[in-house]
Amino acid sequence: MAGRGTVLDILLQSKRDAKAAKRFMAKVMKKQQRVPRVLVTDKLKSCGTAHRSLMPSVRHRSHKGLNNRAENSH
Repeated sequence: MAGRGTVLDILLQSKRDAKAAKRFMAKVMKKQQRVPRVLVTDKLKSCGTAHRSLMPSVRHRSHKGLNNRAENSH
């Protein structure tokens, strides 16, 4: 189980479009075997598109620094 503020997974891709975001979110959900309570992403539009199609019931917070540990530490 992931703790508070834990990075769940990182996937390097050549594109950051909706297809890539859906693939990444599906991979993370399968690995975690549960639906998250809150999803925090950067302000990229493709993350919102993937979120709405894969897990519309999950609260989505899109912010430039919320998913950055260095920004959250102070």
